[in-house]
Amino acid sequence: MKVVLFCGGLGMRMRTGPESLPKPMMPIGSRPVLWHIMKYYAHFGHTDFVLALGYGATAVKDYFLGYRETHSNDFVLSKGCTQVELLSTDVSEWRITFVDTGIDTAIGERLRRVRRFLDDDEVFLANYGDVLTDAPMDRIVDDFLATDAVGSLLAVDPQDSFHVVRIDPEGRLTGIEPVADMEMRINGGYFVLRQGIFDYLEEGDDLVMDGCVRAARDGRFRAVRYDGFWAPMDTLKERSALEDMDRRGTRPWAVWDDAGARGPARAAAPVPVPYVAPSGSLR
Repeated sequence: MKVVLFCGGLGMRMRTGPESLPKPMMPIGSRPVLWHIMKYYAHFGHTDFVLALGYGATAVKDYFLGYRETHSNDFVLSKGCTQVELLSTDVSEWRITFVDTGIDTAIGERLRRVRRFLDDDEVFLANYGDVLTDAPMDRIVDDFLATDAVGSLLAVDPQDSFHVVRIDPEGRLTGIEPVADMEMRINGGYFVLRQGIFDYLEEGDDLVMDGCVRAARDGRFRAVRYDGFWAPMDTLKERSALEDMDRRGTRPWAVWDDAGARGPARAAAPVPVPYVAPSGSLR
C-alpha cells in the first residue's frame, strides 16, 4: 500500500530559529524522525511513500537526494577506501514521491493535492511526520479491510502532563485529575484510508476535524484503541525524551530491530468514540 506522510507543518514549538530544520527532519540518533516512521512502515512491507511537503521541503528533498546508507548500516571498505560493500540496506526497496503541497495548507487539502499519486490503490495509509509507535499495523490493516469504513485512526492515551482542575460554581476546588488518567483517547495518527475519504473532504479542509468527523457521522470511520508504545515529537521536550531512549538503546518504535530488544507489543483493540463507529476486535 502507498503511504502518505504529511511533512509540511511549520513546527513552531520545535523551532529554535528562522533556519531551523522542518520537524520531520529533526534527528533521533543519526536519522530524522521521518526516517524512523518510514522504516516502521517498510517493516510491514509498505515501501511506496508519498511525501506531502510544505515548510522545509528543500531540506527533505536534499536529505534523500544525498542519502548515505553507511550512516545506519554496517559496511566493508576496501580497495584503498574506494569501494564500499554494504552489509545491509535501508532504502533499496523504497520508492519516494515528493510533492510540494504548499506552506499554509490544511492536512486534508494536502491529502487532496497528492490524490493523483495514489493511482488505483483503493486503500492506502497516511500519517503525520512526527509520531512513533510499535502498533501492529499488519493486524490493523487486516481488520480494516474486513469493514466498509472509509478510514480508521489510532486512538491512544493522552501524553500531556497537565491536570484537569474541577471547580464548583462557588469557585471551590473539588478535584484534580491528571489528563493521562482520564477515560479519554486522542488521535494518534496512523490512518488507514479508502479512496472514499475524498467524498468527505472539500477544498481547504482539515483531514480530522472535517473529513473524519463527516465520515464518522455517517458511521463510516473507525478508531482502534492502542495501549502500547506511542509518542509524539511535537516539542523539544518530547524530542529530548526520544533521543534519550535512542541513546539507551530502548526504541520500542524500531519494530525492524530484534523483537527481544524492544519487548512485546501490546495488541490494539476497538474503542467507541463520539461519532465513530466501533471497530472490530484485533485478536
